[in-house]
Amino acid sequence: MPAAPRIAPQQLFQPEDWAPFQSRRAVAGPLLVLHCWGVIALAVALGIWIPWLIPLSVMIIGARQLGLAILMHEAAHGGLARNLRLNDFLGHWLCAVPVGASLDKYRPYHLAHHRFAQQAEDPDLMLSAPFPVSPASMRRKLIRDLTGQTFFKQRVLLPMAAMKESRAQAARLREPSDSAPNTDDHAYEAIVTGRSVLPFLLFNLALLTGFVGAGVWWAFFLLWLLPMATWFPMVTRIRNIAEHACVEGSAGDAFRAARTTRANWLERAFIAPYWVNFHAEHHLFMHVPCWKLPALHHAVQARPESARMEVAGGYAEVLRAATGKADIASAG
Repeated sequence: MPAAPRIAPQQLFQPEDWAPFQSRRAVAGPLLVLHCWGVIALAVALGIWIPWLIPLSVMIIGARQLGLAILMHEAAHGGLARNLRLNDFLGHWLCAVPVGASLDKYRPYHLAHHRFAQQAEDPDLMLSAPFPVSPASMRRKLIRDLTGQTFFKQRVLLPMAAMKESRAQAARLREPSDSAPNTDDHAYEAIVTGRSVLPFLLFNLALLTGFVGAGVWWAFFLLWLLPMATWFPMVTRIRNIAEHACVEGSAGDAFRAARTTRANWLERAFIAPYWVNFHAEHHLFMHVPCWKLPALHHAVQARPESARMEVAGGYAEVLRAATGKADIASAG
């Protein structure tokens, strides 16, 4: 299994130019976690105070739920805090668990993605390989996201299927068998990217209790669960598409392992928080903290090698590329 191509920082930068990207501020990561939860709290308060703004709050909260997943991703690279125990505490309990994930399960999955980016062994390949699709297929996918179908499949049907398979596997282990192991569990892990059901349920029960205690029980459903069931899956899909889909030559060129999308402020607010749009730079140098990716982008763009990179002008451009297939009747 050949690993994805790599470049060393010294191939692009002098030591003095690279030094700023190696330093980490002790408070930056914790402040990002605080910022994310602060935005969620303000959006919840806005929806409670002015109910006709609930649709806006749903979009803001759903995007920051994605923000929590992005900060979990940062913790998987050890980027949320200098102290590893603090990094893992923040990344797991304050970022992963609230959105139904597990940092311990996500980290090896994600590092395998970096090691084999866009190769057959890449566990994320299923997220980009189907593209481009037809516009009709993309519409169906986004409708499934916004109507809660994706949420129901990932948070209810897949865990039930996993538990059923786990029981069946345990039964097989109790009986002698020469059959090969079932690979469905591997497919499940690839789909859910390290979800953890019980802590997620306990967190949401505690959150619901807090809303009930505050006398606004309905806000849990409209201003936490609804964003997670609708906007969060949709922007997660768009982010996944933007990162790797339709990038030719990615398996053989480190500069083409991913796409960077130049997001405007609206896109950063509602689709791509915490600099997740600088994904090509992240794959080039995955240990650079996320808040330094804009500066890294400008530094890389000053080098002639950057001409090989895939850089989109916005998420609308990405979606046009991802829907470049002829619009034919398909199951998409």
